Amino acid sequence: MDSSTAVAAPLLEAGGKEMRHLGRTAHNMSSSSLRKKSDTSLVRKLPCAALRGFLSTLQEVLFGTKLFVLFPAVVLAVVARYMRFGQVWLFVLSLIGLIPLAERLSFLTEQIAFYTGPTVGGLLNATFGNVTEVIIALFALREGKITVVKCSLLGSILSNLLLVLGTSLFFGGLANLGVEQPYDRKQADVSTGLLILGVLCQSMPLMLRYAVSAGEHAVNSDDSGLVLSRACSVLMILAYGAYLYFQLKTHRQLFEPQEVEDDGDDLVSEDEAVLGFTSAMVWLAVMTVITALLSEYVVSTIEAASESWELSVSFISIILIPIVGNAAEHAGAIIFAFKNKLDITLGVSLGSATQISMFVVPLSVLVAWVMGVPMDLDFNLLETGSLFLAILVTSFTLQDGSSHYLKGLLLLLCYAVIGVCFFVLRRRSGRDSCTLPPIFCSNHLQLLIVSSHLLCFDDS
Repeated sequence: MDSSTAVAAPLLEAGGKEMRHLGRTAHNMSSSSLRKKSDTSLVRKLPCAALRGFLSTLQEVLFGTKLFVLFPAVVLAVVARYMRFGQVWLFVLSLIGLIPLAERLSFLTEQIAFYTGPTVGGLLNATFGNVTEVIIALFALREGKITVVKCSLLGSILSNLLLVLGTSLFFGGLANLGVEQPYDRKQADVSTGLLILGVLCQSMPLMLRYAVSAGEHAVNSDDSGLVLSRACSVLMILAYGAYLYFQLKTHRQLFEPQEVEDDGDDLVSEDEAVLGFTSAMVWLAVMTVITALLSEYVVSTIEAASESWELSVSFISIILIPIVGNAAEHAGAIIFAFKNKLDITLGVSLGSATQISMFVVPLSVLVAWVMGVPMDLDFNLLETGSLFLAILVTSFTLQDGSSHYLKGLLLLLCYAVIGVCFFVLRRRSGRDSCTLPPIFCSNHLQLLIVSSHLLCFDDS
């Protein structure tokens, strides 16, 4: 506790009561499963009150998580950057360092929510819930690496829908054999509906490109696909805003997981703030800056890692980065599946996938528009088809309101098939080096055939 906690005591009391009454989000509860109580007995013996408050806050932030053993990777990544240990080492250390940082960002936003109330807290969670993906996307856009942006965001959606949910249902089913494993279908139906809307918006530029290249339709300009993507992005963000209003105001009860009983373990129950409002805001800014620094390292070294490991950038961006970047959140979802709290597990996996699909993806397109980068929603046929089938399989898996381990196994096998597909994929450089408008670049052969026919016609 620091001095700002006492200053904000009235606000904390009112906000805390409201938070306890309304419950916490699935993301908060998932992250809390990785937290542990800090022993501040030694800190309390210090005579200086200011030093005592600072060290107590530092201990809560750095050692209040079971992932604190990974924090040295953050320091080692910075050292590797300036000591030039090698780009592959920098890539690996930066990915590992992002794991505890993502969990701490969730912890700090929850601390702030105690003072701002559940509505603002929900908006903070909606903003910082996938801040790692947002920051990586921004740095990749700044360097013009559109493929990295698209693949990393696509991989995050696939990871949440198939890997996280599949692992949770599989191990949760094995741990609860012979026990009913119910969950509320209403929340799942809302999320899958938004995911279908998101993949529809991503499919339209793709279908437009193929329709025009096949000669079935014509467009007003060469950048019609880009204009369509930007228009769809605006509509997706509006839909996500309506979803937040639905979640935080009109139908809040559908998204409130039940509190987890104390099972005798060291699960931390966050019924009151352990940080002051000012301290939480300062540490949130610090952790965000550090996350941005490591994200920049990841983006700048991904090609070196791809060449060293002989893996495509698509595979690293779709499979490796999402798994490591969301490891803390994923672990929490699996832990609650073991406890047969599937509503929390679904809230984490489907909530993250929805947030990335309906907010982070269109936000990246609009930010790229401001930056002058021609990023669109055309994720190519293989990527878009994989996403559509993943959403379809997940929707059918969750349609009956109960779970067992076979459902989880099927989702995991689907993820394995997609992973193998991108593992053997070697992206051609033809489309990236094409000088024609992007809407025609994948059909060079057709253009050559048409040109040859025209030449023959002229000769005749």
